[in-house]
Amino acid sequence: MQYDGIKDKVAIVTGAGGGIGRAYALALSAQGAKVIVAEIEKDSGEAVAKEIRERGGEATCIQVDVGSEESTLELADAVVAEFGGIDFLVNNAAIFGGMKLAGLMTVDWDYYKNFMNVNMDGALLCVRACAPSMRDRGGGAIVMQSSTAAWMGVSFYGLSKLGMNGLTGCLATELGPQKIRVNAIAPGPTDTDALRKTAGSYAEQIVAGLPLPRLGTPDDMADACLFLLSDAARWITGQVLNVDGGQIRRP
Repeated sequence: MQYDGIKDKVAIVTGAGGGIGRAYALALSAQGAKVIVAEIEKDSGEAVAKEIRERGGEATCIQVDVGSEESTLELADAVVAEFGGIDFLVNNAAIFGGMKLAGLMTVDWDYYKNFMNVNMDGALLCVRACAPSMRDRGGGAIVMQSSTAAWMGVSFYGLSKLGMNGLTGCLATELGPQKIRVNAIAPGPTDTDALRKTAGSYAEQIVAGLPLPRLGTPDDMADACLFLLSDAARWITGQVLNVDGGQIRRP
């Protein structure tokens, strides 16, 4: 399915070196977007950019630490210099696979601060770096990566995703007058290496309780991302779209 409003646009996808981020990058390229694979792990990012180019798309990898204001500003400057501007930002980068499992009362404080700096503050830093170019180009669209964990009281991971939901609403209000839309996707349990490293066999128990009882796939998330970035969602902003097999049902 082709979506209007994506072809020839410049799209940054953070954390696109694997998993859901890779699916976002590939899907945007298949729609004709110019894709920047923004990844802290340069080798995995380069591999995805190469995969896109081998499929006939246009892509480049830029190494970025989303938790660093300097690094996010350098990312935006590099994209503007090479492509002329920024149209889309997908804030996918996060610490998840292999993360420490602890409660808010016991997690090491330095680990907690770094975790939140990447998983929540990093998204804001990327928006602050990229939004000026979007404004100068007459508008744009941003997709934030939330999670069903935001509604489940799941320690600091859930807290960071609840924060992403709050950021989505606040940024939608602030950036709307600049014709920049901001929405979020909240994946349920999704079949990635990161899920297997973190949840293990527990994922099977979650799936058993879903109305649509299967793991999600990265492509399920990519379809939602394309919709939210495209002209089909031109009057949608400040929303969190659950793609979760019915795991969370909100009034």
